[in-house]
Amino acid sequence: MSGLNKGVGKVEVTLKWDPSPIGAAAHDLDIIAGVYTTDDPYGSPAYLVHFDSRSPDGTITLSRDSRTGQGFGYDEAMILELNRLAPRYARVVVGVAIQQGGGRLTFGDVANTGVRVREGYTDLAAHDFGDVAEATAATVVEFTRDGAEGWSYRSMRRGFDADPQTFATLMGARHA
Repeated sequence: MSGLNKGVGKVEVTLKWDPSPIGAAAHDLDIIAGVYTTDDPYGSPAYLVHFDSRSPDGTITLSRDSRTGQGFGYDEAMILELNRLAPRYARVVVGVAIQQGGGRLTFGDVANTGVRVREGYTDLAAHDFGDVAEATAATVVEFTRDGAEGWSYRSMRRGFDADPQTFATLMGARHA
């Protein structure tokens, strides 16, 4: 990065999917963000943001939470103000988990899934979970602090066969 480039600052992660067929249990997908410290960037998250919540300092907020996928376009949205995150945090991993209350459900079982990562009007990443179709949860993007340069990102699609609770503990682990 050049000296004038401050990296990514304020990012929006949005999620979409089609509702389940009439008479079937609702499909409920959720965006989850794990925040990791400089001391332990691949260990347990310092905190999680999910299910209509926000970070303790207000820098990460789940602003829209859909339980059915009904709506037009992207139904769930999370705002990450990385440029306001305290210096003790070095890494943020964002993923999506499918609630498993109605039986095992994978991304391949849910129609028209999609996730988009944007900064302003610029798409940083977008995909449809086709490469993790057999998974019940997946990481989407990783943000890392680059010292004085700010934050950088990389698309990080990695599928998991885990319920949301277990996924939240595994999503930031170092990939083997």
